[in-house]
Amino acid sequence: MIRLSSVPEPLVDDQGDVRELTAADLARFSPSTEIPELADIVRRGRPPLPEADRKQRVTMYLDRDLVAALKADGRGWQTRANALLRKAKGL
Repeated sequence: MIRLSSVPEPLVDDQGDVRELTAADLARFSPSTEIPELADIVRRGRPPLPEADRKQRVTMYLDRDLVAALKADGRGWQTRANALLRKAKGL
């Protein structure tokens, strides 16, 4: 026999509105990574690049005025620096 207190209140009412979630609701939920059907759909971020296409992290010391000039153009200055180096090396 099912006790009424053990049956959770429906999340959606007759009009299709979702009610506010409680701490008890959240405790019953499983992480999406534990549900195989959802794991591929809910993946966060960009998909990993193939090894050959990945960038290599390096540490360089550059003149302050050069860094300032690159940053003055806004976001993506590292990508622009990479493009300028490739062009300078003829790659």
